[in-house]
Amino acid sequence: MSRILKVALVQEFNQGDAEPNLARIEQRVAEAAASGAKLVLLQELHNGPYFCQHQDTDEFDRAEAIPGPSTERLSRLAKQHGVVLVASLFERRAPGLAHNTAVVFDADGSFRGKYRKMHIPDDPGFNEKFYFTPGDLGFTPIDTSVGRLGVLVCWDQWYPEAARLMALAGADLLLYPTAIGWDPRDTDAEKERQRMAWILSHRGHAVANGLPVLTCNRTGFEASPIGGPGIQFWGSSAVFGPQGEVLAEASRDAAEVLFCEVDLARGEAVRRIWPFLRDRRIDAYGDLTKRFRD
Repeated sequence: MSRILKVALVQEFNQGDAEPNLARIEQRVAEAAASGAKLVLLQELHNGPYFCQHQDTDEFDRAEAIPGPSTERLSRLAKQHGVVLVASLFERRAPGLAHNTAVVFDADGSFRGKYRKMHIPDDPGFNEKFYFTPGDLGFTPIDTSVGRLGVLVCWDQWYPEAARLMALAGADLLLYPTAIGWDPRDTDAEKERQRMAWILSHRGHAVANGLPVLTCNRTGFEASPIGGPGIQFWGSSAVFGPQGEVLAEASRDAAEVLFCEVDLARGEAVRRIWPFLRDRRIDAYGDLTKRFRD
């Protein structure tokens, strides 16, 4: 028996600061709910620009407590439209201690839980280790009225261990708020290799775990605050089925709400014919806890 869930992914340009971004999100969530969506996924750090292009202590002024002003507003938004809402915030936990945190609200506006990004990048233009402490909540799905959500964040997408642990904890689907894009100086061929690697990583998580995967990315160009090349976020938000099939995909360079109907029951059907969890050799995987096998 099918269990159809209509989902919406809000792929957007940065509108400036928190107020215009949240106002835009309110419009988009209303649009999603009017079209029948019951689960809405927002992109990573949607309240402002992707500030991690440089290192500046003033950027910590963007961080806020959870619960706080944004969670209160997002909670009201979820309740107003009767949707499960997955958002992404810069969490101020204590002075000098911050996280890149996803938060989940149920359709009645109740706060269902949060996930702190576990894998933190430190690449040119992505100086996240300067701002974010690695998460300490583990890989624990969040229960909601539409199912058990395995929420991960952006750089986590490159780690099959993260997706697998969410699946082993009973996640019904995997969700990734994301902010990833190109260095505009890269060749077209290199840009496409990067984008396709990103897409294939999500499809691989879907196949390996027999689960639908939702990934919502930013779009548009964001200039570097220190005169660097900036980042062209490549959009391409997508929904993949439990065999890695592309169910829906957004454009690379337009703001849009991507809709898709996901059958949550297909995961079990796929796992019955591809029983990867059954055949795992857990007795032979001890070295996975090592940094490298010398």
